[in-house]
Amino acid sequence: MRRRSQELEQAILQAAREELLESGYAGLTMERVARRAGTNKNALYRRWPNRAALGVAAYRELLAAQPELPATGSLRGDVLALLRAANSHWSSPLGEVLRGLLSGAGQDPELLAILHAHATDGGAGMWQTVLGRAGIQTTPRVATTAMALLRNEFVTRGTPTVPDEVLVEIVDEVYLPLVTSPAGAGSRPDG
Repeated sequence: MRRRSQELEQAILQAAREELLESGYAGLTMERVARRAGTNKNALYRRWPNRAALGVAAYRELLAAQPELPATGSLRGDVLALLRAANSHWSSPLGEVLRGLLSGAGQDPELLAILHAHATDGGAGMWQTVLGRAGIQTTPRVATTAMALLRNEFVTRGTPTVPDEVLVEIVDEVYLPLVTSPAGAGSRPDG
């Protein structure tokens, strides 16, 4: 009996999620996903043009739940809680999948294009909400600076997790001074 299109698509995505968690992006192949989903590669290619597109779609499904915003009662506490949650995610099996996707993007221009096309606001909405509660309005780039610094720790140091004291340094020495300064809080020099 032939499966309905939506049912087959869900089976394929489930198989791709399982492959990502077991083998990472490097081990994700259309053949293995098709076999696990009980279909053929043509069924996959009708829905996703390549393994990069399938990998990103499966990863996005793994992330379906949006994390709750922290409410510690202080800007510093909320920012640290967001950064610690991100560190925990990047250190998890899901984070390993994401790191594999990002690593693969450097060698695969198609994957890089797909990741850029599927990127929402890079989490800027959460960061801007937390900052907004403290009366700080800023650009998405400034709002996500702490995340960029965390990502840099993973990329440049190749560490499986970033020590908490580094997170505190990022928040206290860079992020809070930046977002509370007139330049970081959104004022721009005329020019």
